[in-house]
Amino acid sequence: MKSVLLIGLGRFGRHMAEKLKELHHEVLAVDRNEDRVNDILPLVTNAQIGDSTNEQFIASLGVRNFDLCVVAIGDDFQSSLETTALLKENGAPFVLSRATRDVHAKFLLRNGADDVIYPERQMANWSAVRYTADHVFDYIELTDDHSIFETAVPSPWVGKTIVELAVRQKYRINVLATKWNGNLEPLPGPTHCFRADETIFVLGSNRDLQRFLNL
Repeated sequence: MKSVLLIGLGRFGRHMAEKLKELHHEVLAVDRNEDRVNDILPLVTNAQIGDSTNEQFIASLGVRNFDLCVVAIGDDFQSSLETTALLKENGAPFVLSRATRDVHAKFLLRNGADDVIYPERQMANWSAVRYTADHVFDYIELTDDHSIFETAVPSPWVGKTIVELAVRQKYRINVLATKWNGNLEPLPGPTHCFRADETIFVLGSNRDLQRFLNL
């Protein structure tokens, strides 16, 4: 369990609060909007109404005691920037700030953010890949060049084993897991025989994965 300070309770902040609750973390949520604070109370450990650009208010939160501070403000870059800087100045160990543009990310990183996230860009990238590739159910981008795809077993693979197909040698990808009838089998062995209606999780370079998906 970790302690998280979540500042900014718009749509992104609320979704993060829901997930943090699911993961059983302690969350203090902050927003200057009273209605948002009241709405978030069932999802968090505590919530406060306050202006995160006010130095005295930030100092009163004891930010150095939180494992993670999230600046989820998305509609006011100036407030996001000031909040990020104040958190770091007051000893926050790790500050994660939301960015909407590259230039925003650069300023946030220069002013104290340890890392930045692009929710809209990341969702746009995911949707572009997910809905333009046939039989892809999910994907995780590990780096700019490597990803993990969840996809249907190619029909030519059905009834054959990993070693028979020489998956790693021929396709330059690794099968991390398979899923069939809701059951997940991590790290299937070389004698695993692929079945119809089975999905697989494959890891590789984006170039090799695209070649594989075109089978």
